[in-house]
Amino acid sequence: MRKKLLLLLAIMFTLQLAFSQGSPNYDGGLKVKLSEDGKKYFRILSWAQVQGVYSDDVPEESSKLNFNLRRARVLMYAQIDEKFLIVTHFGLNSLNANALSPVGKGDGAQLFFHDVWAQYNLSANHSVGGGLHYFNGISRLNNQSTLNMMTLDNNRQSWSTLGLSDQFARHIGVFAKGKFGKLQYRLAINDAIVNGLDTRDPEEVTSAVYAGKRLLGSKDAGKAYAGYFDYNFFDQESNFLPYKVGTYLGGKKVFNIGAGFFYHPKGSVIMEGTELKGEDVAIFAIDAFYDAPLGDNGSAITAYATYQSNDYGTDYLFSAYGTGSMFYGHVGYVLPRDKTKVRYQPYVSFASNSYDAVDDNRNIFGIGANAYLNGHNSKLTFEYKNETFGDTKVGTFTLQAMIYL
Repeated sequence: MRKKLLLLLAIMFTLQLAFSQGSPNYDGGLKVKLSEDGKKYFRILSWAQVQGVYSDDVPEESSKLNFNLRRARVLMYAQIDEKFLIVTHFGLNSLNANALSPVGKGDGAQLFFHDVWAQYNLSANHSVGGGLHYFNGISRLNNQSTLNMMTLDNNRQSWSTLGLSDQFARHIGVFAKGKFGKLQYRLAINDAIVNGLDTRDPEEVTSAVYAGKRLLGSKDAGKAYAGYFDYNFFDQESNFLPYKVGTYLGGKKVFNIGAGFFYHPKGSVIMEGTELKGEDVAIFAIDAFYDAPLGDNGSAITAYATYQSNDYGTDYLFSAYGTGSMFYGHVGYVLPRDKTKVRYQPYVSFASNSYDAVDDNRNIFGIGANAYLNGHNSKLTFEYKNETFGDTKVGTFTLQAMIYL
C-alpha cells in the first residue's frame, strides 16, 4: 500500500513540474465573435479529469490501484441575438477498464448529451427556457459545476435525484431564472424519467420504490417541480449559466444564503395490501456559501454548509439515497502565495446521512489538497476519503489531474 501511495504522490509531483513550467495564461476560452460588437458569438469549453484511485474495497482478485477517466466533456453555447441563447453539453463519465469495449461501442464509452436547452431573455435580469437542462432546485451543490469544485468531487448525496427522476442530474422541462436585486432564483417544471435507476419490484420490498411514473403512469406521477433561491450579500455571482462555482480562490468576496426544494407528487410507490399507493417525494434544503480573500498575500478561504431533509417515501433506502436527513460541509484554505505561481489549497469535508430505515448513519470524511498550476484550468487534487456505514468501512486515495480550456 505504501509503495502505491508513494507512486501516486510521485506522479503528482512530476505533473506539477511539467505543467507549472510555461503554462499558458487562460483568457476566457475559445470565443468566436460573429459580429463586430461581439453580441453574436459562440463559445466552446472542453475539460478532462483523469484519476488514479487506490482502494481496499475491491475483490481479492482485483487490483487495488486503478485508473479512471472521470469526466471528458465539451460545452458549447451560442448567441445570435441578445434575446436568444442555445446551450449544448455532451461527454462521458467514469470510463475505466471495466467500461471499455474493444472498438469503443460499449455503453460505457458512449458520448451522451448532458444539456441541450434554448433560452429566451425577457429582460436583462429574467429569462425562460426549455430542454434538457440543469436549472435544479434544492441546494447549491445540486447545481454544482464540475469545472471548479473545491473538493475532488461533489458530495454524492447532494445530486439528490440523479438517475431517480432525471438523466444524470438533468431533467427535460421548462425553467425560469433571474434575479431581483441581490436575490437570485431558478424554478423549473419537468417531466420525470420513466425508466429510472430504481428498478425494484414493490411487491418484493416493504419500503417505497422510486418508480411512480413507471408504475402509475404519467397522469399521476409525470411532473416534478424544483426551485432554488439564494441571496448574495456581497459580490454578485453570475447566473448566466446554471453551474454554481465551487471556489473562487479569493477572486471574489461572496457570502450567500440559499434555500431550495424538489417536489415530485406520487414519485414513489409502496404496496398497501394488494394495491400500489403513490407517495410524494419532497426534498428541502438550506445552505450557506462563503468565499473571500484573506489580506493581500494571496490567501483565501472557502466554506460551505447545508442541511437537507429528504423524503423519498416510507423507509426509502436505495444506493446513496434514503428518507431521512443530511448534513454536509467543507472548508478550504488557499495558502499565502504569489498568484502567478502554483497555489495550494488544503481542505476537509464531512457528510452525515441519517435514514429512517436503519439505525446507522452514513458518515463520510474527506481530506485533501489542490495544487492550482494555472487556476482551475490546470490543477491537481489529492484526496483521502473514508466512508463508514454500519459494518462497512471504505478508505480511498485518489489523485486527479484536470485541465479545461
